[in-house]
Amino acid sequence: MHLQLAEIFYSIQGEGTWAGTPAVFVRLAGCNLGCDFCDTDYALKTVASVDEVVARVRAEGGDCPMVILTGGEPLAQAATLALIPALQADGRRVHIESNGTIFTELPDDIWLCVSPKERVDPRMARRANEAKLIVDGRVPEEHLPLFEHQPTVLLQPEGNKPSNVALAVAYAKRHPKRFKISLQTHKYMGVR
Repeated sequence: MHLQLAEIFYSIQGEGTWAGTPAVFVRLAGCNLGCDFCDTDYALKTVASVDEVVARVRAEGGDCPMVILTGGEPLAQAATLALIPALQADGRRVHIESNGTIFTELPDDIWLCVSPKERVDPRMARRANEAKLIVDGRVPEEHLPLFEHQPTVLLQPEGNKPSNVALAVAYAKRHPKRFKISLQTHKYMGVR
């Protein structure tokens, strides 16, 4: 099985619950959505086998235990499900960042961050370990009923723009038991 890749790199997780944690990012090419605000270059750069991806993760990150499968939409590629156990067999803890539109059965030990954009499959919302809503001129409240089981929902200001930050902070302060701010800290630090 082969995967379509945009890039593989070693950095830190800049967003969400695991912010500040070293991680190897496997950015898969392609997405099933076309969000206007997307700041990710997920264009196809190369194709690699599952074994080649595992070798690249090892080469980039050494013994770093955290690997984040992202995109685009990582669950849009069937080979992602073959990559997960291969990474685990190599001693990695797998995290997936998904828009939640493609229902996929995932092992319980996979950390799933769902960040809905246009729509989300309710089964993926229920499976999510973390819910991250992008605040871009408004808080997308239409997605909140899908994440009733989440004790905390992250609000992430799109692009760290001051107006989006102010909106997210004000909303979180009005609902302090439910929301937390997730800034793109890697952008503040100047790392990718």
